[in-house]
Amino acid sequence: MMKNLLFIALIFLLPTALFAQRPKGEEIESLKIAFFTQKLDLSPEEAKIFWPIYNDMQAEQNALRKERFQKMISFRKVDEIDNLTDAQVQSLITSEFDFKQRDLNLDKKYYNKLKSSLPIKVVGKFYRAQEGFKRELLNRYKGGQRP
Repeated sequence: MMKNLLFIALIFLLPTALFAQRPKGEEIESLKIAFFTQKLDLSPEEAKIFWPIYNDMQAEQNALRKERFQKMISFRKVDEIDNLTDAQVQSLITSEFDFKQRDLNLDKKYYNKLKSSLPIKVVGKFYRAQEGFKRELLNRYKGGQRP
């Protein structure tokens, strides 16, 4: 019951703070935590297991995204692909493959941690909630409109 009250409070309070601008990372994370709390309906024991694994996963994914973003900045500075050598273009493309593979490896690593620590149905609810949250966020902030 307390989790549901927290979720409802966050859903009603946070959007008012977000009307004037697109959400920042911390605001999105707060909405995501409230969304997951409501959708997963974890027992206190499950929550003690889930949230530290989730936080570790987020930290690793954020580090990877930051590294990828830094790599993309150097790509954006190049005016035209035509100005690059074939080897430079190939390097940029294969670098993107590398980031995608590393991201997939993180997904698999944390899937294995979750499934070895929690009931598989809880893990399934988490993955379904992740997709649901993406849709919710896209709908909420589509075109910069108010929720």
